[in-house]
Amino acid sequence: MSAAAEETTGGEAAPWGEVTPDAARRLLVAAVEAFAERGYHATTTRDIAGRAGMSPAALYIHYKTKEELLHRISRIGHEKAVDILRTAARTEGTATERLAEAVSSFVRWHAGGRTTARVVQYELDSLGPDARAEILALRRQCDAEVRGILEDGMETGEFEVADVPGTTLAVLSLCVDVARWFNVKGPRTPDEVGALYADLVLRMVGPGSSRSAAHR
Repeated sequence: MSAAAEETTGGEAAPWGEVTPDAARRLLVAAVEAFAERGYHATTTRDIAGRAGMSPAALYIHYKTKEELLHRISRIGHEKAVDILRTAARTEGTATERLAEAVSSFVRWHAGGRTTARVVQYELDSLGPDARAEILALRRQCDAEVRGILEDGMETGEFEVADVPGTTLAVLSLCVDVARWFNVKGPRTPDEVGALYADLVLRMVGPGSSRSAAHR
């Protein structure tokens, strides 16, 4: 089985079940691996078809262009990202508990599905204007979920954040970067990295953090 197909998302199989028929799913998984390994622009449709054990002509039955493949990968990945953050943001609990869950679950997704996440997060500029605009709208939804938790925490006195938009960007950037460096053979599991990052983020936004940073 391919690396992209084996990867986990918070302990679950990569969510390509919505891609049908099977040939279309195999091509999409092959594209994820090729884009992650070689980059979008260096990958050809022949490369993708070959990895899927199919002919280049067979690819065009399911996807009109290489960009359509990237667009679908990006859309599915970003829809999953929104779902992860929205689920955490709307659970019962304090802002502290919800932020910890948002960060830990988002980090687990980027670590467990690192090959897919690298393509989803770092190939945005390879998309055309319309597709890029759609993905940017999904990213704004991710921002809104994290920003909402931070604002809730400020209202309750749990957080002290001088710059909410900037802090939202910092939190999401920390999570996303895990896909770049995480190694399944490394010393920490996705769960352990998620717990570590949740603790770091809570320290970053906790009461007194802004004053401490200002006096350094």
